[in-house]
Amino acid sequence: MSTIQIATIVIFLIVIVSIMTEKVHRTVAALTGAVVLLLTGILSVDSAIGYIDFNTLGVLIGMMLFVAVVKNSGIFEYIAIKSAKIAKGDPWRIMVLFVLITAVLSGFLDNVTTVLLIGPMTIAITQILEINPIPFLMTQMMASNIGGTATLIGDPPNIMIGSEAGLSFMDFVCNTGVAVIFIMIAMILCFRFLYGRNLKVDAEKTALVMELDERKAIKDPALIKKSVVMVILVAVCFVLHSMLGVESSVIALSAAVIMLLIGKQDPEDIIANVEWTTILFFIGLFIVVGGLQETGIIQMLAEALIAVTHGDTLVTMLLLLWLSAIFSAFLDNIPFVATLIPMILTMQQSGVDVTSFWWAISLGACLGGNGSLIGASANVVLSGISNKNGYPITFMSYLKVGFPLMIISIIISTAFLLIRY
Repeated sequence: MSTIQIATIVIFLIVIVSIMTEKVHRTVAALTGAVVLLLTGILSVDSAIGYIDFNTLGVLIGMMLFVAVVKNSGIFEYIAIKSAKIAKGDPWRIMVLFVLITAVLSGFLDNVTTVLLIGPMTIAITQILEINPIPFLMTQMMASNIGGTATLIGDPPNIMIGSEAGLSFMDFVCNTGVAVIFIMIAMILCFRFLYGRNLKVDAEKTALVMELDERKAIKDPALIKKSVVMVILVAVCFVLHSMLGVESSVIALSAAVIMLLIGKQDPEDIIANVEWTTILFFIGLFIVVGGLQETGIIQMLAEALIAVTHGDTLVTMLLLLWLSAIFSAFLDNIPFVATLIPMILTMQQSGVDVTSFWWAISLGACLGGNGSLIGASANVVLSGISNKNGYPITFMSYLKVGFPLMIISIIISTAFLLIRY
């Protein structure tokens, strides 16, 4: 390898280790790596900009703005209370309904946003029932990652994969979405075995839940009507975006602009709610991975993978699935997927049919987040909420439950990919 290639690998590894160890904030680490590549001349400003995936950034910014307006209506709190009452205050039914709500919302919203909305309501309802909220929160963490796997916009790795591979919303629904249905069924059965049999409360506590008034959760009746209409329109547009010939980022940004215009909310507050640290993290990361691509290292990795698997599509698919899952359980799945995408594109240029590879890394990276407490941002955020409320979720207590369930989900994914491809 040349000196430039070695320098690029060193920069990349330092960034990844910094993100893993959390000694440096991941956004600072990614931006520092990008700046070093520019200062050393490995990348020019123009080439660095060329490696930034603006479609991914557009989807993220658009959906963050959209959700920031919609959540001010109180619709999510309304859904949570209404669901608890539909469940008649029964803890197991509440757990199942909240798991399903979390999974469905995570298919259309950012996972972190979903758990931030559902988590506090879960704690409030379990406190009324006087039962431990930790099992509820644990199942919601896993449901958020599983639900996010199902759609193009559910998880950042899927947005990145869809953008680079030219895959539509319906492509994800028909592939990862189908696998997720079987995985959710298996997970609910596992939750029943782990938690369901021990969830018992007095009739008096159940009555208190039934007395909750979901209408009081509505903060802005006019906004809630607009939000419902817009959510339906956005969902339809995402489903049809490939037929319409419109990029997913254009749909997300259009939805955000319309909600800002008709929502009558303070634009400065809404814009401040966007996770700009995440957006900057993506920009820095795209440039750092672009350095690997620019210097030919991605090409070398692709050739090495083909050599190891002897070009066998089936072996490569399963290797990508399991490696993605194991790595994503303990590492941030975004930089991992960002590294794999150009590698698979290089293999595609070599004449390899990579269709199944995209679904393998999507399923592996998104579901792998359930493997440990640090495997996904939603896990970290929701465990933080739990800890602040006096219900500690430790790394080991989560690992004992999350890792075996993650393995089960990857076994189901393996079966799905083998049957499908």
